[in-house]
This record gives sequence, C-alpha cells and structure tokens, in this order.
Amino acid sequence: MTEATTEFTARQQEDGEGAPGATAAFPYDRMTVERFREAFPNARWRDDLRAWFVPGKRAEQRLTKWMSREWSGVLAYADQRGRDAFTFEPIASPYLEIAEDLMVRTPYSRTVIAELRLVPWAWWDPASKAWRVPFRSYEALQKHWPAIEAAARQAEPEERRKRAESRKADPGQLEKREEAAEHRRHRYPVPADALPPPDRVVMTHLGCVVIETVTGEVVEPAIAARFYSDVGAADLVWAGWRRPSHAELVQAWPARTPAEPADLQRGWWQPTIDVLREERRKAASLERARATRQAKHDAASATEAG
Repeated sequence: MTEATTEFTARQQEDGEGAPGATAAFPYDRMTVERFREAFPNARWRDDLRAWFVPGKRAEQRLTKWMSREWSGVLAYADQRGRDAFTFEPIASPYLEIAEDLMVRTPYSRTVIAELRLVPWAWWDPASKAWRVPFRSYEALQKHWPAIEAAARQAEPEERRKRAESRKADPGQLEKREEAAEHRRHRYPVPADALPPPDRVVMTHLGCVVIETVTGEVVEPAIAARFYSDVGAADLVWAGWRRPSHAELVQAWPARTPAEPADLQRGWWQPTIDVLREERRKAASLERARATRQAKHDAASATEAG
C-alpha cells in the first residue's frame, strides 16, 4: 500500500471484464491483511489500482461493515506496534516530542509541511502549534525524518539570517532587487514615434500590460540599457502601465501570428491566443485569491464589530 493512504477506503469498482465489485485500500499490515483475507477469501490484489478487489454486487456494503467492526482494533494494534518500534529505534531530535502521540514542532518550512503531509494520519494541531503523528505512522515518519530535520535546521532564525546576509553580499541579488524596484515604478519605455494603443492589452517584455499614460518624459539611456535592453528603439519615452484584469484579457483580440523581430525591438506587440490563455489563467487565480482575502477580512471586521 502507498504511504499516502491515510484510512480504510471502499469504492464501487468493476473488474477488467465488467463484473461488479469494490476495491479496498488501507495501510499495509500483515495481521490486517490476514484478517481481511479471512473475511473476503475471494479478494485479489490489483496492481493497477493499488488496492484489493472484492467481487460481488454488495461488496462495497460488506467492506464498509467490516471496516466499522474491525478498524478500531486494527488502529489500536498498529499504534502499539509503532510504540514498540519507537522504543527499539527511537528518533532523537529537538524537533520531536513524545506525548500520547508524536509531536513534531519546527520553525515554519514549506519542505517540512510537504514531507509531513506524506505521513499517514499526520495532522496539524493549532492548539499546540505542532504536527501530531500517531504511533501507527512511526515507520513512515522515520523514512521522512532526515528531510524533515534538515529542512527544520535550515529554517532556524540564525540560518535564515546567515542566508540573508549572504544574499545581500551577492552582486547578482543586488541587481535583482534593483530590477524589482524599477518594475515597481510601473513605467515602461516606448518609442516616441510608435506609441502603443492606450487602454488596450498589449504584450511587452514585462508581460501583458495596459498602457494608461504616456508622460513624454525622455528615458535615460543608462536606465534603458540596464533594465530594458530588449527595447531597441532610439527615442524612448516613459509610459505608465498596469496589469490587465481577467475581463480585459478575455476581451483582448489575439494576434494571428507570433511577433516579428521588429515588434520585439519596438518593445510592444499584440499577444497570441496561447499567451492570452496563460495570462487569463494567472489573472483569474490572482483575482480569486484577492476575493478570498477580502472575504476573510470582511468576516473578521464583522466579528470585531459584533
């Protein structure tokens, strides 16, 4: 069975010849398998489904009934076996505490979270601000522990501080920060004799944008060469831009062919349908995230007001 399986599951399924039946999936345990085979002697393992297949029209109901009767005892046995395994080969780590179950408490790390999500039955406990792992999952936790502990050590404040200082001293990182600061000014160089259409979606070397204003201010050659070297026109002026909304991207008319070299040198062109589809997907995702944050903020404000 796979480590990702966190519970007994029974699903209606047909075999390869269309015969009725159901599949059963549960974490591997020799005693559990023996009891399962005693209860369902006609069951057979299906490699393609990674589950046991039990034939019969009432197979799903029979499996569910067996689970409700047997599963509590199975889990208790699995927990005891996990405790024995921990006693024989314990994990010694400042990030692991022993209570009624195993408590994993580390600095925040996406890697730690991703690894723990692969451990069966592991769950986040907001009250204790720790991940709780039952002893039945100890063997799985052992497999993932080297990656968990390494990521936790990297997430310690002192290690983060060292990496931050190292990035500050890196000329490449300094260049990236300055480039990001320039893009936050929401300005873009456009040829004075070939201005993009205002209030329409156009493609640039920064991605899809909507040009809102053209200030007429001349672009300094040093700034253009440093941050906008892909724009090759001679006389450049600054234009103000913003990201288009999902609705604007849906309404944008796509180009029939990819941009020509002259268009790329000019700095702006009409996007193709493939580009617009990807930009629409990103815009829709961002707008959903904003709506979710706003809904949470409104709910919190209403709770405080109440």
